[in-house]
Amino acid sequence: MSNDNDAPLPEGWEMRTSRSTGMTYFLNMYTKKSQWERPDAPADPGDVRCSHILVKHAESRRPSSWREENITRTKVEALDLLKSYRKQIVSNDASFTDMATKYSDCSSAKRGGDLGMFSRSQMQQAFAEEAFKLKVGQLSKPVETESGYHIILRTV
Repeated sequence: MSNDNDAPLPEGWEMRTSRSTGMTYFLNMYTKKSQWERPDAPADPGDVRCSHILVKHAESRRPSSWREENITRTKVEALDLLKSYRKQIVSNDASFTDMATKYSDCSSAKRGGDLGMFSRSQMQQAFAEEAFKLKVGQLSKPVETESGYHIILRTV
């Protein structure tokens, strides 16, 4: 009989030993839920927490924001703006929070772009896919949704 315990665990799982029984169990590092069965797939993070900067354009789902009543910029202009914000953040010329507060077209700008905890199903598909791929502290490349263009910072 081979010993499975030597094989690497899928991402997000940790092997632990129960203090009360001495048996091996497996802990999901994201949700902190445990199970006795050895996992065969990466751990599902459940909910994540992210901040974002949204730049809307004339073709956005709702082309208005707290900053501008009627957004007329093109998709190309919106993407170029977002790329310039990302460049300033990556080069440490500005903080993500400051940029989100000043320039995001989302009402989350009041919270420095913080969206709080959310599940995959609560966000538009492209946004959720990118948010759940990011590691904590990682900043996304521009992501396009019906709302406009986003850069996403995974915080939890």
